Amino acid sequence: MTRVIKRRTDGPRRGTPADLLVVGLGNPGAEYAGSRHNLGFEVIDLLAQRHHGALRKGKEKALVDEVRIDGSRVALAEPQTFMNLSGESVLPLVRRYGIEDLHRLVIVHDELDLPLGRLKVKVGGGLAGHNGLRSIKAHLHTDDFVRIRIGVGKPPSKEQGANHVLKKVGKSQRSVLDEVAALAADAVEVLLASGVEDAMTRFNGTDIPVPGGSPGAGAPA
Repeated sequence: MTRVIKRRTDGPRRGTPADLLVVGLGNPGAEYAGSRHNLGFEVIDLLAQRHHGALRKGKEKALVDEVRIDGSRVALAEPQTFMNLSGESVLPLVRRYGIEDLHRLVIVHDELDLPLGRLKVKVGGGLAGHNGLRSIKAHLHTDDFVRIRIGVGKPPSKEQGANHVLKKVGKSQRSVLDEVAALAADAVEVLLASGVEDAMTRFNGTDIPVPGGSPGAGAPA
């Protein structure tokens, strides 16, 4: 059963509810730009570019904009709270844009448990140790939202996990991540047009070839 978020009555909702709220996860600041952990931001930037949006600072601790995609109202957001506190931004965004059916909330994020260059659309399920998702679940009290997972591969050891997702990406992997980010933006558009099941069918298991090796942690940096 789809979890429904009740809107608070302590403030008016502005305008009509959005047809979709798409939130890309990442960390603010130039030092994190281009890292694996900021792929969610990159997908939001792509969607804004495609649909003539311009992200601006909002009251919900996020950069936000609304765009029209084939007549539908789509809210785009990049939380500026740092990854571990993403829920502090997502909850007020959900309320602002009138998202009561959480299948209209799409979270785009990096995923260590998927090989580099793989894309997967998912509803609910485990969080795989992702601190941004953990924060969102804690604030929404459910994980019954749509996730677009972008594979970044595992580091050589668990101890190197933070460095793996936060450091700049080398040229060969950068090209792979650029391609899979574009596919993730495509997946958002398909999800909006024909639903999550169609998006799963079309994109799950999609792999972008990795130059010089197979997808995953062993690919060249």
